[in-house]
Amino acid sequence: MLLWLSANWGTILVAALLAAVIYAVVRKIVSDKRSGRSSCGGSCGGSCGSCAGCTACHKV
Repeated sequence: MLLWLSANWGTILVAALLAAVIYAVVRKIVSDKRSGRSSCGGSCGGSCGSCAGCTACHKV
């Protein structure tokens, strides 16, 4: 087992970092959705009348 870990530590490290980044992104998206923040990133400034079509202003 230790031999396998020592032979693959780089791959394990990259996979762990990638998993942490994906977790952080998903957590941020869920947090924003629960708090009611705009899914268009604020590009319309909260004025849905002038919005070009984000999903927050224009329900699909």
